[in-house]
Amino acid sequence: MDGKIDIFTIMFLVLAVVIILKLRSVLGRRTGDDEARIDRNRALERARAAGKSTTDDKVVALPRRDRPEQGGEATAAASAAAAAAEERVRTFAGGDSNLEEGLLSIVRADRSFDPDGFLKGARQAYEMIVTAFAEGNRKALRSLLSKEVFDGFSGAISDREARGEIIDQSFVGINKADLLEAELKNGTAHVTVKFVSELISATRDRAGAVISGDAKKIKEVVDIWTFAREVASRDPNWRLIATQAPS
Repeated sequence: MDGKIDIFTIMFLVLAVVIILKLRSVLGRRTGDDEARIDRNRALERARAAGKSTTDDKVVALPRRDRPEQGGEATAAASAAAAAAEERVRTFAGGDSNLEEGLLSIVRADRSFDPDGFLKGARQAYEMIVTAFAEGNRKALRSLLSKEVFDGFSGAISDREARGEIIDQSFVGINKADLLEAELKNGTAHVTVKFVSELISATRDRAGAVISGDAKKIKEVVDIWTFAREVASRDPNWRLIATQAPS
C-alpha cells in the first residue's frame, strides 16, 4: 500500500465497531453482581450434587419460640412474680409468724393482693366510713360495709335521727394503722386492722346544744376493724365486716 487509507478498509472497521457495540448492548457486561450470582448458582449446583435442598441454602432458620416454650416462659415469669410477692409479704410481716402465714395464704390465692396497697386503701376506707356515719350518709356506707354491718350502722343513724341529734365532727387524721391478723377462710380473705386516729366530735341535740363529746378538743380514737373480700370475685373492693373495741 502507498500510505493511503483504503475506503473499503475504513468501511470494514466502522462495520466491525458497530457490530461489537450491538453485541455489547444485547449481551451486556458482566458486573460484580453477576459474579456473585454465578458464585451462588455454582454453590447451589454443588448442594444439589451433594443431595441438599436448595431452599436450605437460601433461607437462614431463626430460633423459634413455639407454644410449649412460650408456656414455659410464662410459667417462669409467673413463678418469679409469685416469689417476689411472697417475699414482700414476709418483709411486711416483720417477723410476726401468724400474720405472715395469714398474708401468704391470701397472696397465694390472689396474686394481686399487696399488703401495702391494701393498707393504703383501708386507711381511705376508714376515713370515708367514719365521716359517712357522722353525716348519716347511708348511700356512701352501703358500698363500704357488709350487709350485717350496714344494718347496724343504719340502725344507729335511725335512732339518732329519731332523737333529733346530729354529730358535729371533723376528721383530723390517722396517726397509725397496723395489720393485726390475716386469714383465708372458705375463699374469702379476712384482714384485721388497728387504727389510731384523731377526731373532733360532738353530739348535739335538737337545740344545737352539745350533749356529748367536745366540739373544740381533739380526741384520740382506737378502732379495730376487719375487712373481707372474696378472692375469686371480680369486684376489687373490700368491705368492713366487723368492728371491735380494743382490749
